[in-house]
Amino acid sequence: MNDITRPVPVVRLRVPAEQDARAWHRVFDDPEVMEFHGGPAPLARYEELTARQRAHAAELGFCFWTMLDDHEEVIGFTGAQPWPHTSFGPVGEIEIGWRLGRAHWGKGYVTAAAHMTLERLRAAGVPTVVAMVDARNDRSVAVARRLGMELEETFLTPVGGRKGYRFRLRLDGS
Repeated sequence: MNDITRPVPVVRLRVPAEQDARAWHRVFDDPEVMEFHGGPAPLARYEELTARQRAHAAELGFCFWTMLDDHEEVIGFTGAQPWPHTSFGPVGEIEIGWRLGRAHWGKGYVTAAAHMTLERLRAAGVPTVVAMVDARNDRSVAVARRLGMELEETFLTPVGGRKGYRFRLRLDGS
């Protein structure tokens, strides 16, 4: 089925709660899901990540939100945050990102949730977003393109020297 005729899935975004660290860990504890993110991570990493997202939501009005399906099941995250690294990449910019449990791939959840994220970012006055994508990650490259993002740069990652893409989307109409 092509993207034009596929129904938009029901998806809800919420600020991650403390218990979402365990849900994210469970959903992402899969080598295929984490193939482009350094492999499965320990629970402590998700505890830190969800805590950081709660702080972003309180301070900025946006974060990597927990993504829920129509049964209120945690299926991943989608949202935006300040680029978290200071030694490489788009330092000082807002990064849009997503990660989805493998059981939910190919159903349009990420694209639908990313569109919701873009609307929330526009409402918050964010003028532009970037997406940093491993060049081998065809699914994420496709999402960036479906969002209307333009390829701005090809780079090599500082760890591992892998090829990556930086996509950009202006949200303020300029």
